Amino acid sequence: MSDNPVLERAQRFLAALRHCQVLGMAVHEAAAEGLTLRLPYSTRIIGNPESGVIHGGAITTLMDTTCGISTVCVLPEFEICPTLDLRIDYMRPAQPHKDVFGFAECYRVTENVIFTRGYAYQDDPSEPIAHVVGAFMRMGKGAQNISGGAA
Repeated sequence: MSDNPVLERAQRFLAALRHCQVLGMAVHEAAAEGLTLRLPYSTRIIGNPESGVIHGGAITTLMDTTCGISTVCVLPEFEICPTLDLRIDYMRPAQPHKDVFGFAECYRVTENVIFTRGYAYQDDPSEPIAHVVGAFMRMGKGAQNISGGAA
C-alpha cells in the first residue's frame, strides 16, 4: 500500500478507463490540492499531419478525465461522478512532439455537485494550452454497484 492513498485511488480510477489506457495517460501527481495527468505525444493523436499538432479532442479527453478523477482528491471514499458540464477555452495549440499535462482541482463540493477547474500545459504551467471548468454529479458511493463495482 502506498503512502499516498489519493495517488493510489487516482491510478486505480485511470486504469479502469480503457480509452485512457489506449491514449497512454498516466497519473503524474495526485494530492489533496489537485491532480496532474500526463498525455504522451504520439502519432495517434495528431490532428494536423502536416504540422504534427495534437488534435483538440485528445486535449478535451485529457481535461475531462483530469477533472473527473480530481474528485478522488477531495472525497473521503470513491464515488461515481459523471460529467455534467465541461468548458474548455483553448489558448494556443500544443507544440508537436511534446507531452501534454493536465492539472485539475476541486474548488467546491456540494451534496450533489463537485466543481472543478484546471489547465493543460506542456513545459510551463504558467503558459497554458487551455483552461477548463467542469461540474460533476455526485451519485454517492452506493452507485458503485450500478456499474459492477468501483474502480
